[in-house]
Amino acid sequence: MSNLPDLVEKFLEYLEIERNCSRLTIRNYRHYLNRFTGFAHRYSPPLDSAERISPDVIRAYRLFLSRYSDGKGMVLKRITQNYHLIAIRAFLRFLIKTDVVTLNPEKVELGKAESRSLKFLNLEQVNRLLNMPEISTPQGLRDKAILEILFSTGLRVSELTRLNRDSINLDRREFGVIGKGGRARVVFVSDGAAKWIERYLADRSDDYEPLFIRYSGKKADMEAAGNKYRLTARSVQRIVEKYVKKARLPIKITPHGLRHTFATDLLSGGADLRAIQEMLGHKNISTTQIYTHVTNPQLKEIHRKFHSKPSLNAET
Repeated sequence: MSNLPDLVEKFLEYLEIERNCSRLTIRNYRHYLNRFTGFAHRYSPPLDSAERISPDVIRAYRLFLSRYSDGKGMVLKRITQNYHLIAIRAFLRFLIKTDVVTLNPEKVELGKAESRSLKFLNLEQVNRLLNMPEISTPQGLRDKAILEILFSTGLRVSELTRLNRDSINLDRREFGVIGKGGRARVVFVSDGAAKWIERYLADRSDDYEPLFIRYSGKKADMEAAGNKYRLTARSVQRIVEKYVKKARLPIKITPHGLRHTFATDLLSGGADLRAIQEMLGHKNISTTQIYTHVTNPQLKEIHRKFHSKPSLNAET
């Protein structure tokens, strides 16, 4: 009988080989499940097999997550606690699939997550942001192209950083990406974004494979890195943060916030929710429906037209 750490390793191998999950996804599952196995080791008596995972164990683990502190004041948000529980659910499903006797995954209930406001920009704020980079410099021209393509396509930052120079067909204004969960979709590029990508590529004198490259570091390092000299997701996040601050926007927007902006702009223009689902690469329409409560021009017009208005001289 395998112990829990061994079973976790088999599960992570399954994610890599059978599910073709990204390294980031596997890293996150490893982090969440290692915390659970650490808890299981300290459980009394120590939890040494999957058979002994019970509702009582899960209840104790939820309490542990709720009270968790790293000693420096850092606690786990409710949504982060749920990520840990989601990982356990997936782990238990794998165990049952491989004929290991354990707890039914449906017995692992998630906590009620705090409602989060959806952050996005209006068109005036988008224009301010897009005009912030200094396009007279190679870095500024690159940053301009990045901001334009994020707003134009609704790409996830991980999808953006994986793009290569030959990924995008600028003549057809479209390209394919493999998104979350290995799902393929077609992405469309606006004329404006295509123009800035063309200008950025024309300004580059290298033949590196990545579409967006770093300019920091020594030249020798750059030459040695060659086609692997690719911007990271964190670098793109810093770029967006830099220009949000420079534009003095009232909202702390992120690359994912530009994805929200892309979606809400389409919805405000009357785009079909199913079409937006396809463009965003959402597996379920329910994920896309989060945008309907923030912007629906038809409902707003109906409210304006038919809602009873109090008389201006009515007593208050």
